[in-house]
Amino acid sequence: MSNHLQHETSPYLLQHADNPVEWYPWCAEAFQKAKAEDKPIFLSIGYSTCHWCHVMAHESFEDKNIADILNRCFISIKVDKEERPDIDSIYMTVCQAFTGSGGWPTSIFMTPDQKPFFAGTYFDKNTFAEILLAVHDIWEKDKSSLLNQAEQITAQLRQQKPGNAPAPEKLLESAVDIYKKSYDPVNGGFGRSPKFPAPHNLLFLLEYYVKHHDTPCLNMAEFTLQQMYRGGLFDHIGFGFCRYSTDKRFLIPHFEKMLYDNALLILAYCKAYTVTQKALYLEIAEKTALHILREMTAPEGGFYSAQDADSEGEEGRYYLFSPEEIISILGQDKGNAFNRRFDISSSGNFAGKNIPNLLNSDPEDKSLDCVVEELWKYRKKRYPLHTDDKILTSWNSLMIAAMCRLAQASGKDRYLTAAKKADEFIRKNLWEDDRLFVSFRQGQRGVPGFLDEYAAYILAQLTLYEVTGEQKYLKCAEDICQNAVSRFQDTEGGGFFLYGKDSEDLILRPKETYDGAIPSGNSIMAWNLVRLSQLVSRDKYESQALRQLSFLAADAAAYPPGHAMFLLALVLHQDKSPSLLEKYENQ
Repeated sequence: MSNHLQHETSPYLLQHADNPVEWYPWCAEAFQKAKAEDKPIFLSIGYSTCHWCHVMAHESFEDKNIADILNRCFISIKVDKEERPDIDSIYMTVCQAFTGSGGWPTSIFMTPDQKPFFAGTYFDKNTFAEILLAVHDIWEKDKSSLLNQAEQITAQLRQQKPGNAPAPEKLLESAVDIYKKSYDPVNGGFGRSPKFPAPHNLLFLLEYYVKHHDTPCLNMAEFTLQQMYRGGLFDHIGFGFCRYSTDKRFLIPHFEKMLYDNALLILAYCKAYTVTQKALYLEIAEKTALHILREMTAPEGGFYSAQDADSEGEEGRYYLFSPEEIISILGQDKGNAFNRRFDISSSGNFAGKNIPNLLNSDPEDKSLDCVVEELWKYRKKRYPLHTDDKILTSWNSLMIAAMCRLAQASGKDRYLTAAKKADEFIRKNLWEDDRLFVSFRQGQRGVPGFLDEYAAYILAQLTLYEVTGEQKYLKCAEDICQNAVSRFQDTEGGGFFLYGKDSEDLILRPKETYDGAIPSGNSIMAWNLVRLSQLVSRDKYESQALRQLSFLAADAAAYPPGHAMFLLALVLHQDKSPSLLEKYENQ
């Protein structure tokens, strides 16, 4: 059977089009049906390369008994978080409020008016069945309690406000101090497992070292960059980085590869190369770009979104090897040498098999580079690996900036050519009538863009201008910046809303400021405005830049390292104005 997802273009939604669950996409029809039938809504948010989304789909959404409960008692809605970041942002905040953390799949129970009353992430089949029946029972017998809870939660979300902005020097010093205290000097990275790359943290530390000559900042950034590459987080066969490390050593990754991670990591390794002139960092950046260009680039020039963690229903299967398999491909001598260098053993380092890594080897030894291509070609034919071929404006913009910086660092034109071709793809397919769009797949655009699309594309245009010197990119950056200001800026409270006045009206209009795996649209806009004030006109953009920095400083005060892109903008502006926040507050 097919449900209401069969005509969607999102790979994630299409993965669920044949479920026995009567899924709807996010649409007016679903909410009208929920109201007409007086049913609560079950909202499931995820993305196509998400391992735990696959697990919950196989366990629950493909199960007839679970589907019967959902179809009888709920209206069920599926959302691709990458196509609708506005919906994801709101209900992820709800999930974090309920559970203390977040993740995907995000599971939300809400009223037909979109107001949530319960939330979680992945539930195993038995727990999920119990929750479904319990929610249905309360809805039938005491619906008013759920409606009241939904109203209270919605009201609390709308009341969140930032605090007071501290002095910029204290903000920067506080951030650096927290980084130093949470740094893992044995394994690299910060805090305990899981460890996310968070390249914007490393970019800030490198920039802070350049401006303040704080050697520990350089050491933390360098060692983390080295260990991320040496571990299994980096794919030593096909290149590119996985999403995060499940252990403290960067050995065992969560195997999915995301475009945005690899873009930001190219930027970080290029910056490390620029600061230190160590060839290893440029080599890693180029290997990462090679992966993107040969596996995640569309013929027309846009970059695909992600590659899956799972192959044939098993996490990481695509990436794992046994020593015997390596020897069968490379022969006895080269195979044994490869196994020694890349930690391939009979005992294994993951689920009885092996993740190739260099944690116990010299990362600059190139003696076996000649056989890696052979293993990559073999691996490509061994198991299938799903690629999400959606082309997202914001993530493509980050990769455009990354390719530009790599062209600048390496002196190689092919990276700038790739950046320009991706930019042309966006202009042709994701830009019309002064409006950007979120996504493109199979000839169809997604919904109109949010702040992140505009902020990231401005960043791409500014980087293209800095590397090429072509005025058209600077002019485009200015035009889009003014467009973003008119669409998203909160003229009363400061900052930028996630979605514009002409977008779909949801239960909340958030202003995201925290830098998670990707820098927030607000923090990128801070960097954009500072850079425009330096490149175009200080008089034209400085007041806007100061206002945005002041707004973000208030949010960043509680935990400065959670706002690394804003800190970068702050350091950038302090070259000319060491007391910028005080200056703004005294205007």
